[in-house]
Amino acid sequence: MINRSNRLFWIMVVIAVVAVTVWGVTHRAENGVDQQGSSGGPRAMPVEAAPVKAGTVSEEVETVGTLQANESVVIRSEIAGRIIGIDFSEGQAVQDGSVLVRIDPAEYKAQAEQAGAVFHLNQMNYDRARQLNEEKLLSPQAYDEIVAKLRESQANLALFQARLDKTTLRAPFSGRLGLRLVSPGGYVQPGQAIVNLEDIGAIKIDFRIPEVYLGRVHTGQTVNLQADAMPERMFEGQIYAIDPRIDDASRTILLRAHVPNPRGDLRPGMFARVKLVLAKRPNAILIPEQALVPMGQDQFVYRIVDGKAALTKVKIGRRLEGLVEIVEGLRTNDTVVTGGQTKIFEGAPVMVIDPSAAKPEVPAAEKP
Repeated sequence: MINRSNRLFWIMVVIAVVAVTVWGVTHRAENGVDQQGSSGGPRAMPVEAAPVKAGTVSEEVETVGTLQANESVVIRSEIAGRIIGIDFSEGQAVQDGSVLVRIDPAEYKAQAEQAGAVFHLNQMNYDRARQLNEEKLLSPQAYDEIVAKLRESQANLALFQARLDKTTLRAPFSGRLGLRLVSPGGYVQPGQAIVNLEDIGAIKIDFRIPEVYLGRVHTGQTVNLQADAMPERMFEGQIYAIDPRIDDASRTILLRAHVPNPRGDLRPGMFARVKLVLAKRPNAILIPEQALVPMGQDQFVYRIVDGKAALTKVKIGRRLEGLVEIVEGLRTNDTVVTGGQTKIFEGAPVMVIDPSAAKPEVPAAEKP
């Protein structure tokens, strides 16, 4: 009976020792204790990390706008007459002052010659009257009438000469002509459209932004635009005019930008997407977005300092594609943990690993 009791006692002792040993091993493993280290210090936890980088961050406002020609005009006749010549081809590029259309000048030339003859006669009468007036041989009233006739004939001559000059229509600026709306021999009326002329060496774009940005916009700011017709290309311009009035219905500001267009790729009337650059920070601090550790309303990151994790509060700025700007809390020579944050804590030893090393290598024979 005694032997049996002793045997049970020693069995219970062994079970207790094993249980304590298992608990100790588990506890030490959970708390990062090296099972084989004589010092019993915590082991380094494997984490992924990335260095803090400096880059350029732009604050932008996105909107849409409509393209306009730098200069645009419809060539119209100011007088009535028959067209005797069209000196351009449709779609042609022309220079400032180039002759475009000629209207029969015969009638206007005759009127100008008639007015010239009357002016010449009144000029001679005035020369005689001036001499008589100096000799006190002509009444002041008669002299004034002669002077008035001279001035009237001079004005008529200028009027008919101006009409004669308008029989030749010229390009008011350099640009590209559109499709003509008249034919040789046709009779045009004053104000009748003949052809449109567009200066597309540069393009204007009008667009609107919310009034909250009023204090942050000024002339000279950069705009980037992309047309749906050429989605792969980006064009750059500058704001040169700001409408002083805010639209009371939409609460927006109307801006106008100038965009160089030397190849003529952009055309008036095209729809474009606009990005207005409000500010640029060339030396902004950037980190991978996955490095952030949100805690309540605040954002933190784990910095690696002397092989240990240092929990650091940061203030974020703009978010980019896969990156986030850090306004406060980090410097460019810091390194932050980007993977494995859930396994570490303040002061925990860490070991940086290469995430690509965990991926199995595909044998050469199996690679496509």
